[in-house]
Amino acid sequence: MNRKGFIVIQEEDDLIRQLLERWLREAGYTVGLAEPKARRAKRPDEVPRLVIANLPSPRGSQPLIDALRQVYAAPILVLSGRFRRGLEGSAEAARRLGVRKVLPKPFTREELLAAVDESVEGQR
Repeated sequence: MNRKGFIVIQEEDDLIRQLLERWLREAGYTVGLAEPKARRAKRPDEVPRLVIANLPSPRGSQPLIDALRQVYAAPILVLSGRFRRGLEGSAEAARRLGVRKVLPKPFTREELLAAVDESVEGQR
């Protein structure tokens, strides 16, 4: 059942992707995998409220962000182990990339869900 909405995940690491899927489903979200060449969803329950994308490096990440924007009309939450820890550095990185939020790895379940809720709530 789609209680909170649909979230798309772009994460190449199988273990991290599975963990994200589990945490998000337990929190009440429906989850799908990003398809950069996908057509826009036609059913309302398939329109994502958020895209979560792993960026291996801030350098050279704009093409991936642009590709996700072309397919999905939803805010983007970036996950990355390459960004500086801390709110100030993450907020600056999000501003530079033009995304809703940057969540540095490693993160806890609570940190992920707080970032998701903040990103989803910010679009209302």
